[in-house]
Amino acid sequence: MNKSELKDFLDEKVIQYNNQDFIESDPVQIPHLFTQKEDIEIAGFLSASIAWGNRKMIIKNSHKMMELMGNTPYDFVMSHSEEDLARLETFVHRTFNGHDFAGFIKGLQHIYKNHNGLEAVFAKNQEKDSLQKSISEFKKIFFETDHLPRTQKHISDPLNNSAAKRINMYLRWMVRQDVKGVDLGIWKSISPSALSCPLDVHSGNVARKLEILSRKQNDAKALLELDAKLREMDAQDPVKYDFALFGLGVFEGF
Repeated sequence: MNKSELKDFLDEKVIQYNNQDFIESDPVQIPHLFTQKEDIEIAGFLSASIAWGNRKMIIKNSHKMMELMGNTPYDFVMSHSEEDLARLETFVHRTFNGHDFAGFIKGLQHIYKNHNGLEAVFAKNQEKDSLQKSISEFKKIFFETDHLPRTQKHISDPLNNSAAKRINMYLRWMVRQDVKGVDLGIWKSISPSALSCPLDVHSGNVARKLEILSRKQNDAKALLELDAKLREMDAQDPVKYDFALFGLGVFEGF
């Protein structure tokens, strides 16, 4: 395929997958349960943080997280007691356990109490066409509170050469202005043009087959390469192509 044919093909796949039907089988359904901005942000952040492995299990355990917080995530973050945190100890999703969950609640409370909330932290360090520095700075601020050293591994740092798939996906949910209503687009202080594709094994493999990614590892260097190609196709909304790459990989076994 030449460049024009490739863009047409991927644009077609975006239309196929970027629609309401996508929500049913994706963890983006969790923040859609809420209407208050802070509830949406926190629900999205927590469910994106455990978004690896079997998708049905991710969704099931994300619902469980919400239930453990009484389905009022912002209220829980801001006014929990030690007893409330102790209830979280039963939670487990793969290597993310109840102690990690409690550490995340403390980190979120710190962000809202002392840094004006999640949007403000990510917006503060954004660059013209990248939020990777924002993610790195966010991680530093998030872990200024007491936490177990093991919990830090659950937030990736792009400046340590991670593709930071889960947090880039979260940022897509919060920032992308999606006329189809999948991504929530509630953050207006960050431009969708600065978003990066959530690069994982599926999107990476498809991108290599389509020859828009040559690097073998799914790391920060690969993400930079992929982002540059996606921006050539749509500089204003480059991560819409995540729907095409992911859909081709997961639903079509491309």
